[in-house]
Amino acid sequence: MPVTLGSERLLASGALAGARVGLVANPASVDHAFRHVADRIAEQPGVTLAALFGPQHGFHADVQDNMVETGHARHPRLGIPVHSLYSDTREPTADMLAGLDVLVIDLQDVGTRVYTYAYTMANCLRAARRVGLPVVVCDRPNPIGGEAVEGPVLDPAWASFVGQFAIPLRHGLTIGELARLFNDHFGIGADLEVVPLDGWTRATHHDEAEAPWVIPSPNLPTLDSAIVYPGMVLLEGTTLSEGRGTTRPFEIAGAPGIDPDRLAAGLNGLDLPGVHFRPATFEPTFQKHAGRTCGGCQMHVTERRSFRPVLSAVAFVAECRRAAPEHFAWREPPYEYEHERMPIDILAGSDALRRDLDDDRPAVDIAAGWEADVSRFEATRRPFLLYPAPAP
Repeated sequence: MPVTLGSERLLASGALAGARVGLVANPASVDHAFRHVADRIAEQPGVTLAALFGPQHGFHADVQDNMVETGHARHPRLGIPVHSLYSDTREPTADMLAGLDVLVIDLQDVGTRVYTYAYTMANCLRAARRVGLPVVVCDRPNPIGGEAVEGPVLDPAWASFVGQFAIPLRHGLTIGELARLFNDHFGIGADLEVVPLDGWTRATHHDEAEAPWVIPSPNLPTLDSAIVYPGMVLLEGTTLSEGRGTTRPFEIAGAPGIDPDRLAAGLNGLDLPGVHFRPATFEPTFQKHAGRTCGGCQMHVTERRSFRPVLSAVAFVAECRRAAPEHFAWREPPYEYEHERMPIDILAGSDALRRDLDDDRPAVDIAAGWEADVSRFEATRRPFLLYPAPAP
């Protein structure tokens, strides 16, 4: 049976009756019939949909990455305000929330610490707490499953809009579980209700859940992209192309001057679990190295549950440096809203990964250094899980 989404359960309950509702959503906020939650709320008897809020990339998800949006608008059909929360403000102002009875959040997270939708949600919780507004988060599946946790845990000294809290790169939580963790453990303290999924298990990937897939942001077109994203997003902190401007972003990566056969041979020689690196030559149509021929690899995940995306990406970066050091560099600021700190440090959650790679430490040794922090995080997250965790 398909998983029942939090939004579907909320609307079936009639809990919004008589309310003026603000909604945080984007095009992925659909039900199993691909009806958008805004339309579903607007058609509810006795419910007034009064305002819309969009995360990074906009309510319509039409804006490319790292493009700070310039303003706000009105929905052309519904005739209500559409506020950008990736603009001059990253959280709703008191004026935006005025007159609302409840703020509903229905966003598709992708299981990676640096995906900003979770922090838009956190900022909404903070803003709602200040004005005494209840928040309802409609849960959605973590598309890459909720068992595996991997990668460096953010050092709070390196907090940013792509990482506000001390969690690993792959956190293994749904957006509803993140809301509970942020609100209670990290002390936001809003009036929060999470409407859980029905029928989802932690071992379930998005396609196995029979959940609707609408691209949550412009450069995560497929579930395959999302599966590799927790690691390959680190390439945004380098001069390597992470595949933006191709049809397989984050799966294809490389740079001009790299020998794809040599790179693939080196990576496959590491015998990393659940992945094969195929030599690839590609030409991005935009962003890094646009219009130039790049050598690199396509990452093919052969076994999802053993695959370690962060380890694999760190190995990819290390092997690119080793194979073609003259064609590799760390990307300079700015990045997102950050103008001083190195992008790789913002993404990794500290400068430790950059220093380890500069010291030519093997990827497996770097990954071993995360394990103690990951184990502590797994204990921290346990009280906030809405779906049973696997036996240890």
